[in-house]
Amino acid sequence: MDKLSDELNLRNDFPCTTIEEWKKVVEKDLKGIPFEKKLITKTYEEINLSPIYTQEDLDKIKTEEAFPGFGNYIRGANSGGCHAGMWKIAQEMPYSSVEELNRALNCDLERGQNAIYITPDKATLKSNDPDSGSKEDVGAGGTSLSNTTDLSIALNTIDLNKFPVFMNAGYSALPLMSMLIACAKENKTGLENITGKITADPVAFSLENGSLPVDFKSSFDEMASVLRWCIDNKSFIKPIGINGLPYINSGASAVQELGYVLSTAVEYINQMLERGFTIDEIAPYFHLNLGVGTFYFMEVAKIRAARILWSKIIQVYGGNKESEKISILAKSSYYNQTKYDIYVNMLRNTTQAFSAIIGGADSIQTNPYDNTLGSPDEFSRRIARNTQIILNEESHLAQVIDPAGGSYYIESLTVEIAQKTWEIFQSVEKDGGMIKAVENGIPQTAIKKVAAQKKTDIAKRKSIIVGNNAYANMKEDKPETKDTKQNQFYQKRVECIKKYRIEKNKSSVANLGGLSGSELMNSVIDAFRGGATIGEVSTALRSDQKSVSIPALEIHRASEMFEELRDASFDYKEKNGHFPKVFLAAIGPLKQHKARADFARGFFETGGFDVIYEKGFDTPAEAISAAAVSGAKIIVICSTDDTYPEIVPAITAGIKSESADATLILAGYPKEQIEEHKKSGVDDFIYLGADAYFLLKKLIDKLNGTSGELK
Repeated sequence: MDKLSDELNLRNDFPCTTIEEWKKVVEKDLKGIPFEKKLITKTYEEINLSPIYTQEDLDKIKTEEAFPGFGNYIRGANSGGCHAGMWKIAQEMPYSSVEELNRALNCDLERGQNAIYITPDKATLKSNDPDSGSKEDVGAGGTSLSNTTDLSIALNTIDLNKFPVFMNAGYSALPLMSMLIACAKENKTGLENITGKITADPVAFSLENGSLPVDFKSSFDEMASVLRWCIDNKSFIKPIGINGLPYINSGASAVQELGYVLSTAVEYINQMLERGFTIDEIAPYFHLNLGVGTFYFMEVAKIRAARILWSKIIQVYGGNKESEKISILAKSSYYNQTKYDIYVNMLRNTTQAFSAIIGGADSIQTNPYDNTLGSPDEFSRRIARNTQIILNEESHLAQVIDPAGGSYYIESLTVEIAQKTWEIFQSVEKDGGMIKAVENGIPQTAIKKVAAQKKTDIAKRKSIIVGNNAYANMKEDKPETKDTKQNQFYQKRVECIKKYRIEKNKSSVANLGGLSGSELMNSVIDAFRGGATIGEVSTALRSDQKSVSIPALEIHRASEMFEELRDASFDYKEKNGHFPKVFLAAIGPLKQHKARADFARGFFETGGFDVIYEKGFDTPAEAISAAAVSGAKIIVICSTDDTYPEIVPAITAGIKSESADATLILAGYPKEQIEEHKKSGVDDFIYLGADAYFLLKKLIDKLNGTSGELK
């Protein structure tokens, strides 16, 4: 004790290790393989992720000089973070009928939800009444809203002055926002305190649907009319919302989503400037809807980068500091949801909500875990809502201002995303802007390329989807899509709209074609108050306009490939009384065959195969006999590369003599032995990096006697 120093100096007693010294130790452990080759991860955003970040990385980007509520708003628009106001829990309720929507809203607004979110169905978004347009659009994906009576029922007993209203209005906010204002006036609700986002995004709508009911110029004219009304009436409703969901739900990378969102925003700003607005009039009425994927840190950084880039764009236009702030709604992506092992969706939603909160989103939607099977029930809505409530009230995420601030990794990643996004933005501008880009299919082609890369990695199980291409739950039943009774609902809605027109006993809506600005908006409001329907308003407004067609994005879910395999296995079971069987011919003691046998089990279970793994066999003869008894048509040989030259010929010969149509598969890929094994009768090989989807699809088609085209 006498020899201990009175002073403790950690810096001197434990000198800092430099990053280069650390790399040397790592490369020694890697047995000479270069650090950059083994430990650098390249993302779909073409960003190279390092396994370690240091203060030196932070010094390069200087983000520590930015404070919350100041600078480029990387740390958020408010200096107090969530202390200035918690994020809005804006849960979507895609119910077809207004009655169901009203029951759900009243229930959930009493139980923690603090925003009204209305999702119109496809017919409403296309400005069609239920008895016009496509029958399949009525009630599809949301609520059928045709007139103020519908909206009044949906909002019955709900205080519009207490909760903000969120609504994605499709390609134009004019009809639905006018309907809401008309409804509020009829119910004597003060307009001055109604807040929210009733947003239009004609570019996103056209990419989702492959067409636009009007030309882009007309959609911008309507956008300008709504914007003028909002400015003249000092409305707190934002009517322009750039929607990133179609991009992320088509498999786009984070920088593609953000790049195309910002390119669209600039297109809209330019269009509004051409129509006589100033940048400081325009900017406060913009809003971003961003999807949130399962790459936690990437999504945190993406939301932070969005604020940096928006502020930079507004600076270029000469806007004031208030215009540099942007509100962001973050929503769990549909792309990452699954229909098999749906309870894992709860975990996905939790990480997505977590990253949205850490990134600083102003409002958040978390998908109900069962949304891939149809409309959610009260329980799944509750779980989705409570995910956010728990993160706030039990994890206390709202108590920290910018939790990501100062993180070497996240700060560096934020800047890299901003730089890559800016490159995409500049490329779109060079091509003539976002409208020309989507008309020429440029974003669609670029996204399709990244989506194909993701699909390949999922097929080869390099990217894991728990419960689908890995760790499949073989005890679950085939998921059943909820019956929406669409035909009955359609007939009911047609009867309702016909009855509504008779009861109103009114003349047709006057032609609205020559009006613009607040005059047009007020006329549409008056038309709705007079009993007009959304279809009648659209006809009066757009009777001489033609639709526009563009290449659509391919919206899909990442897990669909393996869900297709599982569905095919259930179909096989329905016909044959059991799932397709796979027999594991595991040769030798446990330590000799277990690793590959376990790998084979997991590999085939992702396709819904019944894997028969009894024990290890001492001889090929024992394995051949047991395989014959099992009735399996697929036999997988599991042992070691050293033993394969001896045992494989014996097993393949014995199996083929018993069943000529059997498929022999080898667990492993010993390169120098491949040709000999093929000559012996091995049909295929499974190994890390093998295309699991391709092989399993081929096998299930063979068993079912089909030859379906591989997706």
